[in-house]
Amino acid sequence: MAPATSPTGSDHTGSRRRPFWTMERRDALAGYLFIAPQLIGITIFVLIPLCLVFWFSLHEWNVLAARFTYTGAANYKALLSDPGLGEVFGATAIFSLGLVVLNMSLALLLAVLLSQKLTGITVFRTLFFSPVVVSLVAWTIVWSFLLQKNGGLNAILQVFGLEGSNWLRDPTTAMISVIVVQVFKNVGLNMILFLAALQGVPKELYEAARVDGVSPFKQFRRITVPLISPTILLTSIITIVGSLQVFAQIAVLTQGGPGMSTTVLVYYLYQQAFQFHRFGYGSTLSIVLFVIVAVLTFVQWQMRKRIVFYER
Repeated sequence: MAPATSPTGSDHTGSRRRPFWTMERRDALAGYLFIAPQLIGITIFVLIPLCLVFWFSLHEWNVLAARFTYTGAANYKALLSDPGLGEVFGATAIFSLGLVVLNMSLALLLAVLLSQKLTGITVFRTLFFSPVVVSLVAWTIVWSFLLQKNGGLNAILQVFGLEGSNWLRDPTTAMISVIVVQVFKNVGLNMILFLAALQGVPKELYEAARVDGVSPFKQFRRITVPLISPTILLTSIITIVGSLQVFAQIAVLTQGGPGMSTTVLVYYLYQQAFQFHRFGYGSTLSIVLFVIVAVLTFVQWQMRKRIVFYER
């Protein structure tokens, strides 16, 4: 039997053409529109500058002479013969390690103490968090006056019969001073993150542990730390990446001195590019910094299977 046809001769037994704007395509378009601002921002302010920095690292750019010369891998070879780079990496490692250990330890301690339900505890939370919202440059300038030879810190020590040091001009104390200033500035941020994580730990677990006679230290080690491990991973990544990007504190407090004792990689990059006008070499150092941050972040993310309790 022949298939039915319309008066115009069209076949009604074939499937009806599917509309172009299906529900799936509308949902996909909505999703793309939502992520478009972020994607455009990352492309313009991250990906394109990163490609340009890599391009600049293959050139020697003399701004004063208006000369832009292709040098290939010459800047990368110069890294291997740079006499100051080893000291810069050492100062960067000391600063990052000291900052991460002190910041996270103090933040977790403060969070545990401030998680108690005591009268006026909100005031102390505000006091410890307030440095986070203070201007970084203003905070650093105030500390530069406090840490001078005749500054406020030494004046306080004299009251107790102690003689202070010239904290920012002594190679032994300069790095410690910079680390402490940075810890006091940002410890409140990690404290708030830890405090939020602690409030999410079920109280029933602590009550059951107390009934079983578990000591407070074991409760902290066996209950608190595992359950806030996602926040520990997050804060460690944020703190480590932030420690590798510190610039304003070094520039205001020590200018990389005494000698090169506080010259971290970011400040050394700035010196090479904007003080010595070696923009090609400065771009090469930027690539090195990017690789270091990417590798450390990747390693930490892979360690989540050992750190985060629900990833095990």
